[in-house]
Amino acid sequence: MIEFIKAHKKFVKWNLFIISLLFLSITLCNYWIINTTTKQLYSDVNSIPERKVGLVLGASKKASGGSNNLYFSFRIQAAFELFKAHKVQYLLLSGDNHVKGYDEPSDMREALIALGVPDSCIVLDYAGFRTLDSVVRSNEVFGEDSITIISQEFHNQRALFISNKNNINAIGFNAKEVHKNYSFKTRLREYFARVKCVLDIYILYTSPKFLGDKIKIGK
Repeated sequence: MIEFIKAHKKFVKWNLFIISLLFLSITLCNYWIINTTTKQLYSDVNSIPERKVGLVLGASKKASGGSNNLYFSFRIQAAFELFKAHKVQYLLLSGDNHVKGYDEPSDMREALIALGVPDSCIVLDYAGFRTLDSVVRSNEVFGEDSITIISQEFHNQRALFISNKNNINAIGFNAKEVHKNYSFKTRLREYFARVKCVLDIYILYTSPKFLGDKIKIGK
């Protein structure tokens, strides 16, 4: 019985240590990412500098329940506003397309064309499986070292953190935020995604799943 109690106490101590370490990691990574990207973020279309290419980060067109995904809708609207205001000349739509019947870049293209963006100003990146892939490929594959990243603020922060480490001169345009009640799970996942982001960059040295041939955007 005494041995069992000792083993139980040791188990509890180790679990508390692991939980504390995870909490500390989440807190530090969150603070680091937010504080190193704040000055690169814009929410006003009139004040954001002009860039040749706007990188639109992918999202599913539909939410899990079958309704329209507000993350998708608000990013498309933000991209359209930048293009309409001549703040970007081309839109690079980067998202997931690895499962048959699921095509984020094509869905974004369809939505932007419906708003009036010419197809000639749209470029698709079908290998944007993760934010890291989308950001790094914008430079390594599409040759852009000065871009505007378009997504919600919390997502832009992580994308800019990746771009900074990869010597990409990026700024972020914040799409309309989604109500907290709607986005609780996404926001919760983001904390863990930030820890993974730091690990990918500084510990694992993670590269995009695919690179491939160079593709030139515009003239």
